[in-house]
Order: sequence, then C-alpha cells, then structure tokens
Amino acid sequence: MSVRGIRGAVTVDRNEEQLILDATVELLNAIVVENGIVPEDICSVLITVTGDLDSTFPAKAIRVMPGWEFVPLMCALEVPVKGSLEKCVRFMLHVNTPKGQSEIRHVYLRGAQVLRPDLTKA
Repeated sequence: MSVRGIRGAVTVDRNEEQLILDATVELLNAIVVENGIVPEDICSVLITVTGDLDSTFPAKAIRVMPGWEFVPLMCALEVPVKGSLEKCVRFMLHVNTPKGQSEIRHVYLRGAQVLRPDLTKA
C-alpha cells in the first residue's frame, strides 16, 4: 500500500461562512465518492484558501462530520499570485491506498475547474 495525494478545489460565490463550509463538505464528499475512500484511509488533509476567504476555517466543516474526528486537518493561506483564481478552497488529501497514481481521481468543482481542465470530468 502506498500514500497518494488527492487534489481538489472548489470556488464559492461570496466570503460567507456557510458558503465556505458547504463548499468544503461538497468537495470532500466528491473526493471520497470518486476515490472510494473512508476517513480511516486518510493520513492528513491540507486545506488552503485564497486570501479573500476569511470568514471561517474550512476544516471546521470536516471536524464535525461523523468518522472524521481523528483525521489531522490543517488550514493555510494560498500563495497570493496576481491574477490567480479568487474565492477558492483547495485540498490535498494524503491517502493510504493500493491504487496507482493514474487511478487517483482529482476533483475540481465550479469555477475551480479552470485550475486543472486536464483532470476535470467532462
């Protein structure tokens, strides 16, 4: 079994706590479904937000989900590159899995699909 990284991102319309929390749960659930994983498979989750999302910590939404209480979560600020995508939450999940690198399904939702169109489902 290997440790693999699973990437994902989602955008929100406004810097509002509930929108950020809802988008966080939506993205996490999509990654879980796409990759057939359970919280016990997760080594850790790194979550970044763009500087314009400062209403809440996205990890707050995950910490209250059943089964996710013991998964290590860390929030950080995304590098503020001029012209980069705004109002974006990004994930890097580190997962124990027998899957090969090419079998991992990265998930980009809403406006975040522009970040990796090569990995976005049609």
